[in-house]
Amino acid sequence: MKFLHLSDLHIGKRIHGYSMLEDQRWILQQILEIVEKYQPDGVLIAGDIYDKNVPIESGVTLFNQFLNSLHEMKKQVFFISGNHDSAQRIQFGDQIFAEQNIHVAGTFEGELRKIKITDQYGELFVYLMPFLKPSMVKPWYGEVKSYQEAVCRALESVRFEEGKRNILVAHQFVTKGEWSPQTCDSEQLSIGGLDRVDVSLFEKFDYVALGHLHGAQKVGRETVRYSGSPLKYSFSESRQKKSAVFFEIREKGEIEIELIPLMPLRDLRILKGPLNEILNPDHYKRGNQEDYVRVILTDERELYAPLDEIRKIYPNILRLEFENTRTKMEAETDHLEEIEEKDAFTLFAEFFERQNDREMDEEQSRWVKTILEGGEI
Repeated sequence: MKFLHLSDLHIGKRIHGYSMLEDQRWILQQILEIVEKYQPDGVLIAGDIYDKNVPIESGVTLFNQFLNSLHEMKKQVFFISGNHDSAQRIQFGDQIFAEQNIHVAGTFEGELRKIKITDQYGELFVYLMPFLKPSMVKPWYGEVKSYQEAVCRALESVRFEEGKRNILVAHQFVTKGEWSPQTCDSEQLSIGGLDRVDVSLFEKFDYVALGHLHGAQKVGRETVRYSGSPLKYSFSESRQKKSAVFFEIREKGEIEIELIPLMPLRDLRILKGPLNEILNPDHYKRGNQEDYVRVILTDERELYAPLDEIRKIYPNILRLEFENTRTKMEAETDHLEEIEEKDAFTLFAEFFERQNDREMDEEQSRWVKTILEGGEI
């Protein structure tokens, strides 16, 4: 059984005011070409179909066209809601879709949706787990205090069949112990890592198709993977190589994985240097001048209307910044003034969170306050 794993399409997204719809149409067409070439039996889309709870009409049309094309190619499709999606809107028409081999899980209804597929190796089950937070699980399982517990309770509904192959499609922030995967500015994560879910919860699944993080990466083992977003959606992603995950599962435990590169219509790049270098033909002709760019100018002298000059070469410039002696001194001064305005407890609390990736609990906060006030614990 062959699958293509995607996630985080974010259809309708805008970057610094620029619509990405044309770029998304381009990349979805490229994905359809990959499907035609590799002939997967199913396409897994692990959440964040849209960028907003109420998607733009043109975005809904684009995703509808994408689904129609996959259906015409006779491919089974499995997709879930992510934290950017409206669960109820994603769920719309799910029973009708299922009759056409398009399987949807937008909302959580007390147990994971389970789809059975059969091939020459026997039965294979695909489980769909939409983005979960404690409040979504509470109506079914009572008081749930954490994301970890929410996912744990949801997985309790799974009745594994001995010796069968099992695939999970999920959209969560998955970590391994104290280790966390690489994240980007364009992702929405909870402060202090409250939305963490440990990878150990998924040990019974042969493959876990994850969405939520935009960088392609594994978590713990090779078969627990974020496919990453198909396009770069922030400059923190500028060095990433985007791809789709193609995998084939034969006998239980026998899986082959391949990352298929995705090439954007326009790249997202950071250019840094003096203005005369940025405007030099030998420099800019080495890349696509239509790319989305962030330009950091390092000139020490004052410049007249540099944005106008740069835009003649790079019409899709999104940000212009300056990095020189003066700006560094201003940044240091602002930082010192910011520190001076904060009390000792706030400074220590921020230091604690940076070091431990979590906030102090009530007891620790009480100890620190007592020490700072000169008292005894």
